[in-house]
Amino acid sequence: MQTVKGTLSKVRWLHLIPIAFITYSLAYLDRANYGFGAAAGMAKDLGITSSISSLLGALFFLGYFFFQIPGAHYAEKKSAKKLVFWALILWGGLAAATGFINDVGALAVIRFMLGVVESVVFPAMLVFLSHWFTKKERSRANTFLILGNPVTVLWMSILSGYLVSSLGWRWMFIIEGLPAVVWALFWWKLVKDRPSEVGWLTNEEKKALEDELQLEQTGLTPVKNYREAFRSATVIKLSLQYFFWSLGLYGFVMWLPSIIKAAPNMSMVSTGWLSSVPYVLAVIAMLLASFLSDKTLNRKIFVWPFLLLGAIAFYASFAIGTEHFWISYILLIIAGGAMYAPYGPFFAIIPEILPRNVAGGAMALINSMGALGSFLGSYFVGYLNGVTGGFGASYLCMAGALLLSSILTLMVSVKAKEKAAESNMGVKTL
Repeated sequence: MQTVKGTLSKVRWLHLIPIAFITYSLAYLDRANYGFGAAAGMAKDLGITSSISSLLGALFFLGYFFFQIPGAHYAEKKSAKKLVFWALILWGGLAAATGFINDVGALAVIRFMLGVVESVVFPAMLVFLSHWFTKKERSRANTFLILGNPVTVLWMSILSGYLVSSLGWRWMFIIEGLPAVVWALFWWKLVKDRPSEVGWLTNEEKKALEDELQLEQTGLTPVKNYREAFRSATVIKLSLQYFFWSLGLYGFVMWLPSIIKAAPNMSMVSTGWLSSVPYVLAVIAMLLASFLSDKTLNRKIFVWPFLLLGAIAFYASFAIGTEHFWISYILLIIAGGAMYAPYGPFFAIIPEILPRNVAGGAMALINSMGALGSFLGSYFVGYLNGVTGGFGASYLCMAGALLLSSILTLMVSVKAKEKAAESNMGVKTL
């Protein structure tokens, strides 16, 4: 059995993780490049004020809030494959259409609808991976999925800097939107919803995987429906935690190019390169945190310390002030890496404490609250930047949000019954 599991693990990682990574990378590309468009002349061309620009950047996350739970439910009960296929086509088309708009109203509609379409993708992908990877692998599997976030921002920052410099912001949106439509065809051809549907696993490998996944379910306290799961103290705390975490994170992601561009004599190409550096640290930190989390099967200890570090880095950057750009920039690199590091361990928590019939919905609820936090972070950070004429107030806002997120993580606990069940299975708790 050990030999089969080892072989199975390698085959699954090679077949599925690159596909999941590319899919989420394209989703993140089409949501994050707005910051470059705003910094590169889109606001001037369309007559967008700083307050309206903040709202437009945030509208994506308002749309992103609405269909998380229905998306997770459809993925669990029917097909993640079909859901993501149509989402790829729609979000690629909407992202490319941004390059053709000529007024603020059309841009607002596209940003909102882009959020609606992409809202189903992340919960569907988490559900998809939970069908293929066991508890001992899940933090790393989630991390390789979410690595599509910082890795995409890394190369997107460099590419977008060159595209807007040479072709303008319109062509940047068109060129970066179309790959999602093309990738939809590859997704449909390469992906199956469950192990039983593929031909690249033997019957013994399929049974070994399905047996292990089923064994994990037997150790969980039964939960009848979404309503009961959503009333869980753990789910409520994690939802609030992710709200504040996302507020800090997306304030950073959406406005980092503008923060760097404000430095004296800073070109868009230089802005692109400097904007990419925090995401290099983010990739390293995510891989390390997920590996250690799976090795120890401890989740919380690889979440709250990183968020606390991010809060400290933001506050220190505020305290130093804008007159010391490079010191402040180094602190922003640390904050960016720290905010991304806990993603894998964090999203491994829910499938380990709730049964499969409600785990996908609970993850979707938590991600929905993250979308609201992202909306507030994108809007409020931009609003503070415009009102104060600087970035100090927004640094304090992001620092406070991450501090609250860290505290809420410490408050999360596993119920006594769940601890006993996990203990009987010989599994360490959170």
